[in-house]
Amino acid sequence: MNALKIAATGMAAQQTRVEVISNNLANMNTTAYNARRAEFATELPTGVQLGMGVRTAAIAMNVMQGSLKETGGDLDLAIEGRGYIEVQLPSGASAYTRDGALKLSGDGQLVTSEGFPVIPDLTIPEDARAVTVNADGEVYAYFADQAEPQLLGQLSLATFVNEMGLEAIGGNMYLETSASGQPQIGAPGQDGRGTFRQGYLESSSVDAVREITELIEAQRGYELNAKVITAADQMLGATTQIR
Repeated sequence: MNALKIAATGMAAQQTRVEVISNNLANMNTTAYNARRAEFATELPTGVQLGMGVRTAAIAMNVMQGSLKETGGDLDLAIEGRGYIEVQLPSGASAYTRDGALKLSGDGQLVTSEGFPVIPDLTIPEDARAVTVNADGEVYAYFADQAEPQLLGQLSLATFVNEMGLEAIGGNMYLETSASGQPQIGAPGQDGRGTFRQGYLESSSVDAVREITELIEAQRGYELNAKVITAADQMLGATTQIR
C-alpha cells in the first residue's frame, strides 16, 4: 500500500520544515541573518497522475532587509538597500556579507567580526582619534594635529542579479554561484546599490510570530500524516485477517 510511503514522505517534509523554522528562531538575533523557508514539490511518476508523496525542492533565502538597530559604534555599518560587503577568505577567494560589525586587526586593517579582511583593503592609522564613514562608503580619519579629516579610502558594495542563488557558507557569508550570477561591484548609491549608515547594524529578517505560526502548522501536518500511517496500517491488518 503506497499510502504508507506517501505519508512517510509527508512526515519527513514537515520534519524538514521544523528544522528550518528552528534555525530561523535560533538566529533571530544574528546580525543581518536572512530567514529561510522550506519549499516542497510533489513526487509524480511519469505517466501516473496520482502523486507518490512530497520531496524537499529547496531551502530558499528571504532577501528582505531587516530593520536597522542603532549601536553607536564607529565601525558598525548597516547597508540600507541592496548590496554586500566583499571580504577575502584565507583561500584568497571572495565571500560576501551584509554583517557590518567590522573590527580592526592588530595592524589596523579593517576586518569582519570573523577576522576576514574587507575588500578593498583599508588600514586605520594607530594615531587616528576617530573614524567616520559616510553614506557613499568614504572612510575618513581624524587626527589630533589636523583640523580636517583625512580620506583613507572608499568601501564598495557588490550586487547580484539573483541574490537568492548565493551559497551560504556560515558566519553570515555567501559565495557566488552560477545561479546568483557574477558580482557587480561598485560605489554605494550607484546603479541600484544601497548606502552605508554608520553606527547601525542590520537586524535579522526573522518574524518570530510568523515562525511560531508556521511551527504550529508543521506540527499539525506531521500529526495528520502520522494518522494516515495508523489508518493504513489498520487497513492492512484488516485485509490480513480477511484472508
